[in-house]
Amino acid sequence: MSEREVQSQQQKREGDFQDSNLVAKKSKSEKVQEAQVLNENNDFVEIKADAAEDKGSRHTMEDAWVLMLDACPDPPAKLRCAHFAIYDGHGGRLAAEYAEKRLHANVISAGLLRELLDVKAAKKAILDGFRKTDESLLQESASGGWQDGATAVCVWVLGRTVFVANIGDAKAVVARSSIVDESQTNPDGLSSLKAIVVTREHKAIYPQERARIQKAGGTVSSNGRLQGRLEVSRAFGDRQFKKFGVVATPDIHSFGLTEREHFIILGCDGLWGVFGPSDAVEFVQKLLKEGLSVTAVSRRLVREAVLERRCKDNCTAIVIVFKHR
Repeated sequence: MSEREVQSQQQKREGDFQDSNLVAKKSKSEKVQEAQVLNENNDFVEIKADAAEDKGSRHTMEDAWVLMLDACPDPPAKLRCAHFAIYDGHGGRLAAEYAEKRLHANVISAGLLRELLDVKAAKKAILDGFRKTDESLLQESASGGWQDGATAVCVWVLGRTVFVANIGDAKAVVARSSIVDESQTNPDGLSSLKAIVVTREHKAIYPQERARIQKAGGTVSSNGRLQGRLEVSRAFGDRQFKKFGVVATPDIHSFGLTEREHFIILGCDGLWGVFGPSDAVEFVQKLLKEGLSVTAVSRRLVREAVLERRCKDNCTAIVIVFKHR
């Protein structure tokens, strides 16, 4: 049997589906992204990740995403650097595509790899990368005459440290066990995993965001939207709203990668509009326990969101699984 036939049979066993408009795009190498990093005990941690997307009831797909296991050229001391991101466009796809192509390179050029031993400095490199990306995007959009924007949720795995940065309402959720030996299980026989939201939503209606908007001369309407139109208060692009307090300054969170971290789910607001964090972690954990691949799991997650839970928005998810050994 050829390799292609074997792969085809495996996809069918894993519940692959071709009867909807769901698209599970392959990674750049046309294989599931895999890598190995060292954890704090110098044991290998295998990383597998894949993404799936669906345009929902929308006429167009405005999301973009990134999967990069070898994300940094010539990392110091052979330190593994991986990068994952979802960009949720609004008003078009151009801002999302621009950030998809530019943000990571800008973060690297801002000195991320030089500052790996200093978490504070590494966060500054991410901050500077976001700023530079937004500044150049605004220039590009002005010259091109387009005004769309994009929210973002991004993850960098640098050796034993995970950095998560976000603007807008896309989220990252970490599935973390309370104990390493996983001796505690629920009635379904699954170990108890907690869903840890490691991002903060930025919406115009929230007090901190509203204060900045009002200071800039903007207003938040009764519908919770900036100038009655834009729900998020931080985003790339949105050139017409920048003078009213919209910024591309991310919240950045970091944590050490240990045996307690099992997987991370990245999702645009379409996914989280129909999935709660704990609900999503339980859904993914069950499928992984059944032996499904990360590709099948990401597809099932988006299919559940769109076909079963009736997500009307664009829906994109990335599942990043850590295998400790």
